[in-house]
Order: sequence, then C-alpha cells, then structure tokens
Amino acid sequence: MTDDQTVTDDGHGHPATRRRRSGSPLRRRTLQVRLAAGFGGVFLLVGLVLLAILYLFGRATALSTPVAVGTAVGIGPQRAVAVAQRAADAHQQLVVSAVALIILAAASVALGWAVAGTTLRPLRTITATAREISASNLHRRLAVEGPYEEFRELGATLDDLLSRLEASFASQRNFVANASHELRTPLTAERAVLQVALADPDPSVASLRAACEELVTLGSHQERLIDDLLTLAESERGIERWERFDLAGIARTVVHDRLDEAAGREVALDAAGGMAPVVGDRRLATILVGNLVDNAIRHNVPGGHATVRTSQSGRGSTVAVSNSGPLVSDEDVDHLFEPFVRLAGARRLHGEGHGLGLAIVRSVADVHRAELHARARPQGGLAVSVTFPYRELPRA
Repeated sequence: MTDDQTVTDDGHGHPATRRRRSGSPLRRRTLQVRLAAGFGGVFLLVGLVLLAILYLFGRATALSTPVAVGTAVGIGPQRAVAVAQRAADAHQQLVVSAVALIILAAASVALGWAVAGTTLRPLRTITATAREISASNLHRRLAVEGPYEEFRELGATLDDLLSRLEASFASQRNFVANASHELRTPLTAERAVLQVALADPDPSVASLRAACEELVTLGSHQERLIDDLLTLAESERGIERWERFDLAGIARTVVHDRLDEAAGREVALDAAGGMAPVVGDRRLATILVGNLVDNAIRHNVPGGHATVRTSQSGRGSTVAVSNSGPLVSDEDVDHLFEPFVRLAGARRLHGEGHGLGLAIVRSVADVHRAELHARARPQGGLAVSVTFPYRELPRA
C-alpha cells in the first residue's frame, strides 16, 4: 500500500496537498473487503462445523451397526471388510464435501464482494462528492438516492450540514466586509479632519481645538466598535464560568444606570417583575439586558416608553423588553439581529451604535441555549423576550 500526494485547491485559491491512498482494493482493508471476507468466513465456519458433525455421526454409525454376513449376524472377516469399506466411503464423502465446501466458500466470498459493492456504492458516491465540495462550491448538495433508507438519511444529514456551513461562511464573509467598512470609515474621516486642519495656512486655537474634539469623537466611536466586536467574539466562544444569578437584579441595575439617558430623550423607562433565577454567565447576561434596554431607548420617540419585565415559568426564566418607536415591518425584525444592520439599513458615521447590539443579544442567547423571540408592535417599536432554560450549576 502506497500513499500518493495530490495537489488540489483549498477553496480559497491556494494549493493544498492531500494524501490519496493507492494500490489494489484487495490490499486495502476497506469495508467491502471486510464484508466479503466476513461472508466467506462465516459460510466456511458453518460448513466446517456441519461437515464435522456429519463425519463423526457417519463414522459412529458405521462402527456400531451390525453387518449381515449370509444369514447370520456375527463377527468375522467379512464384517471387518464391510466396516473398512464403510470407513473408506465415509472418508471419501468427507473429501468430496470438503472440496465442495471450499468451492462454495470461494463463491460466497465473490457473492459477498458483489453484494457489498452494490450496497456501498451510495457511500462511495457520498465520499467522492464530499471531496469535491469546498468553501468555493458549498452550494452543491449530495442528493443521495437509492433503496437504502440509512444512506438517504446520511445524505440528508450531510446536506443539512453543508447548508449550515454555507450560511455560516456567507455570514462570516459579510461580517468581515462590514467590519472592515465600519473600521475604515472613521479612519477616513480622521484623515479628512487632519488634512483640513493642515491645509489651513493660519489655523486658530479654536479651529485646532475643534479638529481635536472631532478626532476624539471618532476615536471613541472606533473604541466602542472594537469593544463590541470583542464582546461578540467572546459570546460566540462559549461560557467558561457558570454561576447562579437573578435576572431581576440585573434588570433593575441596568435600568437604574440608564435613567438619566432615558430622561434626556424623554423616554419613560421602568422595570418590574419577579425573581428570574438563571445559571449562566452573569457578565454576558448583563450585556444582553443592557443592549436590549439601549436599543429600546435609542430607537424610540420623544414621549415614548420602554419597559423591562422579568418572570419565570415552566420553560425557564424570561426577560422581556418592550418599547415604543417607529414602525418596523415583520420582514425587518429578523434582520435586525444580524451584525451591522440598522433600521432602514441606514449607516451613520456619527450616529449612535453600529448595528452590533442586537447581534450580541442573539449570540449571548445562543450560547445560553435561550429562546429569543422578537416581534414588531402594531403601534410601533419592538417587543423582545429571552427565555433562559432551567439547568443545574455544573460541577467543578
């Protein structure tokens, strides 16, 4: 058995080396070889056992059966000859049966090879197609067909996996492109501010101060964006430290810290509800509630309201945030939880937020295996609820 190196494309335009096993199929311990050998081995073993039983039974019968010589039954030279003849016949029968058994065993191996090959043909098709699929053609599917339900289920499962991978890669590409755009835009604005300040032949203290304040604002925007990107990456990495906490206490703290901002926007903000015990990451849960409340305050209208409710039921502990605001279509609700998506698709250089708040909410909910539900309110605004399932605190 030898290994050949095959140079292929890794799906990103770069060469990749893959080892391909070569040599005769009989020299490789494939499943087809094992099945064929198993068929032949089982048949040979059963035949040997049966042949041994028949031989021993025939020999015992030949030795114990009286031989009639003439009209009397006795012991004599004729009986010895007859017994020897029976033994010879039994031996000859054994030899013939053994030869037939070997021929039938070989035939069973050949038949097992053919049956195994036919049975495993869909598996070879799956393997060959999966090898051809890469990051550049994840749109392809296996579409396994055939009489065997097991292979169809395997193909359907792999097709579902490829669909999720395709969606994940597409989301990753969009995220990288949007993140690059969001990070590049403040840099471009900073360069423009500096160029305008340097182009002024007689700058004043006031103009330089205004330029510096503009640069500080742009820097703060970049810092918030980077912090949110790090938070999003951390939430997708999983929970390292589990602890028990109450969502009601987190909600009250978050609302208390944002009362001044809500008052400045003329938004009535309040929190209510009972205890909502949760086992998870307290810091990530605080970020989730904080982002929901920030979204409810900033995407509101003067004189509007935002309410935070906590509760527990048979399904788990729930935090629900409802707010007034502009009308949102049902089609746009799901898109709002994607990275860098804002209402009406607007991108604002100096605006508040950069479309990552609700994406972080969804990521934190996913890592806690929580149920996230969002709907557009008929009178405007959103109603979002996150239900954390009951679970025991993992043992250290």
